[in-house]
Amino acid sequence: MNDQVTALLFDVVARLQQSIQARDCPAIAALAGDRVLYLSDYDYLRDDVTAAAFETRAAAKAVEIDARRWVLAVPQVWVITRDGVLTRAVSNHPLREGEQEAITWMAYDRSDGVDYGRVPYARRPSGEPVFGEPEVITVGVRPDVHMPGYTLLRALT
Repeated sequence: MNDQVTALLFDVVARLQQSIQARDCPAIAALAGDRVLYLSDYDYLRDDVTAAAFETRAAAKAVEIDARRWVLAVPQVWVITRDGVLTRAVSNHPLREGEQEAITWMAYDRSDGVDYGRVPYARRPSGEPVFGEPEVITVGVRPDVHMPGYTLLRALT
């Protein structure tokens, strides 16, 4: 991942961390082209149709500003199994055995391609989130239609 994508990723992650601390859970996309444009959607996690609609709108804006790179970040609950990673939307309910909250992200750059990752976080007893550092997933990733960024990536490549 080049420095420009890394800077965009850290900016998006910081924005999403602030939202999570305020008990909001939007999806946030940053599109960098002729200018940098930030988009957010509070209903993204409601269902696949709503998520795809947001990513389709983001793709249209990316074309409009000739975006050369972009980052999409979404808060989710992860369960890592030996067969893969299962995710679900965050909620106010307590985590179940084996679950962990994380910011799931996808980054794209025209010259470098796609990177996937997460920012794990845990909550203090008061509910205050404590965030880890962004991690790049280095094992093989097979994106599917349920993965954040899938529709955006397909629309722009």
